[in-house]
Amino acid sequence: MNPAPSGHRALGDDVAGARFDDEHVTTLALVARNGDPEDVEAFIRAVYTDVRRFVAYLAGAHQAEDLAQETFLRALGSLPRFAGRSSGRTWLLSIARRVVVDRFRSAAARPVVAELADWQSAAESRQSRGLPTVEDAVALTDLLHRVPLERREAFVLTQVVGLPYAEVAELLGCPIGTVRSRVARVRGELLESLLAA
Repeated sequence: MNPAPSGHRALGDDVAGARFDDEHVTTLALVARNGDPEDVEAFIRAVYTDVRRFVAYLAGAHQAEDLAQETFLRALGSLPRFAGRSSGRTWLLSIARRVVVDRFRSAAARPVVAELADWQSAAESRQSRGLPTVEDAVALTDLLHRVPLERREAFVLTQVVGLPYAEVAELLGCPIGTVRSRVARVRGELLESLLAA
């Protein structure tokens, strides 16, 4: 997606911290099916933060923007066929999930090159005392990425994005008890890893 035209705020600017209920998001998606740019923009603004946060937790913050963009490109192509059988948010997050899985499959076919610049010292020297350090954030992200994808998805959707367990069960195509079990296991694993560290 291109940056917003001059005079408009960038995507996500007016929804920072805002949480639209599923009924509202679904209504926006149904209205946006007509392709009117203002309606499409309203739908994207309502769900952008959730999509970006979801893909960041699944694939890493460094890929979040690209994955969110790809999610919206796919969604906009499918939007005219959205029938509202599930909430607009659930529908969009299922597309995001497929985008991340496709990216993992693609990445598995080629080697990954890591560039390690000395940014850590500069970031730590500017960090306020008492707040989590860059090392803490990296460690937590690493711990979460060690959790198998199916459990990580359930955890991120319920604990980070804030979706109800029933909706996550529908999105992942499994019973609600399985979602609860996966979330509980991730909590236990993270706590165990943190205590061991």
